[in-house]
Amino acid sequence: MALSVDSKIKLLMKNPAAVEILEVYSPGISTEPQMKMVYGLTLRKLASFPQAAHVAEKLDEIDEKLKAIEA
Repeated sequence: MALSVDSKIKLLMKNPAAVEILEVYSPGISTEPQMKMVYGLTLRKLASFPQAAHVAEKLDEIDEKLKAIEA
């Protein structure tokens, strides 16, 4: 299954390549303890929150990179 911004955060965090991409756009995302509270959300949904505005601005770019990860 290909990864994208429509993948659940939990699934993205299980993939080292996806975590590497997310860390570029949101440094510390993989070590932030509160992230576990949003594991059931997709990255697209998370980006809709004001706290993640910096991610929302780059959503298309992130999506392209996630989709390029080899399964």
